[in-house]
Amino acid sequence: MGTDLAADLAAAADLLRTATDVTLLAHVSPDADALGSALALGLALHARGAVVRVSFGFPTEVPRSLRGLDPIGLVVPAPAVPAAPSLLVALDCASEQRLGQLVDRVPATIAAGGRVLVVDHHVANTRFGTDHLIDETAPATVVLVLALLDELGAELTPQIAKCLYAGLIGDTGSFRRATPDTHATAGRLIAAGADPTEVARQLMDSHPFGWLRMVSSVLARAQLVPDAVDGRGLVLTVVSLTDLAGLEPEDADSVVDLVRTVEGAEVAAVAKEITPGHWSVSLRAVGSADVRAVAASLGGGGHRLAAGFPARGSAEDVLVLIKNAFA
Repeated sequence: MGTDLAADLAAAADLLRTATDVTLLAHVSPDADALGSALALGLALHARGAVVRVSFGFPTEVPRSLRGLDPIGLVVPAPAVPAAPSLLVALDCASEQRLGQLVDRVPATIAAGGRVLVVDHHVANTRFGTDHLIDETAPATVVLVLALLDELGAELTPQIAKCLYAGLIGDTGSFRRATPDTHATAGRLIAAGADPTEVARQLMDSHPFGWLRMVSSVLARAQLVPDAVDGRGLVLTVVSLTDLAGLEPEDADSVVDLVRTVEGAEVAAVAKEITPGHWSVSLRAVGSADVRAVAASLGGGGHRLAAGFPARGSAEDVLVLIKNAFA
């Protein structure tokens, strides 16, 4: 750990050590890294006697696969978040816009003399807080939270370890993008009580029966563009609101991991319709392409091998937009 990062870690711990009321925010449509980070830190602060609330701007409820991470009900609906928290912690958010409808809490907190701590691992983080713990080399934000808990001297309970382990496997693609340190961290979390079989099943291996119908329809209309990405290939498809009838939005999240297995495609793209005409596009690269750069050019962000961006229009409009971006 570099000198600057160590100093930021110590400063962040000092900020939290005496906090009595903390609001922790994950990004909209939270994944396991965002919500796992918020809940792990929240559980530790709750155990120290602080009043803790965890929230996110969208959707209105915790995604089904992540509900097992919050056994004591730390998550509150977005309207219940104070207008200007005394201490706000934004986790896994590269910019304040990723907070969605809760974006106004950042300037309001700062204007009221409060503090905003940003804990994140995105290379394009805009450093929108008053305090920052950012390491773009970290495989997941939960790794920074674990370091923060160590700095605080917090107990690594089985439930905290579960939250951290969920974020770790989520953001490393089930350890496809892992280093020796990643596996060492996973080993520590398992030793602390995280059940890898249980976490993997809840996150990735449990779907309603209707998911089969949705996947069948979506994969049947997938397109392969061999000449895209400088001849390395692009595979793409869309998941419409009609496809998701009777399902939850997160049920479409696993589609990109199915599509990315196609040989002859360096990049996989899946557009998910959130509301009529509004889409969330997920991008995955197999190895050498930089999908973060493409996502950033279209108003999104992420990492080199996994990124995303918002889009508007018809399904055909979005497909054309993706194809043009990788032409």
